[in-house]
Amino acid sequence: MSPRTPDRSASGAGTARRLIAPATLFAALGDETRLALLDRLVCGEPRSITDLADGLPQTRQAISKHLRVLQRAKMVRCTRRGRESLFSLEPAPLMTLQAYLQRVSTQWDAALVRLQELVESDVPPLQTPHTKKDPGRSPGRQ
Repeated sequence: MSPRTPDRSASGAGTARRLIAPATLFAALGDETRLALLDRLVCGEPRSITDLADGLPQTRQAISKHLRVLQRAKMVRCTRRGRESLFSLEPAPLMTLQAYLQRVSTQWDAALVRLQELVESDVPPLQTPHTKKDPGRSPGRQ
């Protein structure tokens, strides 16, 4: 199994399913233009491509491609009003990312607490072959 292939075994199935959504969402957020578009949509009002592209260096066609990436990730919804396409933010995927990052943060906090407890404990450090001193050797000889 390659590193990119999700583990479909009984023990790993839930983990693979849980990680697909955040990975897809992070990939969609991996571009400054898409982040700028989301920032413009945070206000809550649906906006046209022309409105979203205003002030950005990309063409409307490039903005459309970025919006399609965000739509595939279900972060943006498109509705039609006459001949105009209006885009609005879908908050659910961002909440998924927030929950994922909170889980990761909690895991790191716990790991750092364990590390701090180990560092501050009275347990002597492990000696490895590299840290043992050989009384018969001088520091400059091999």
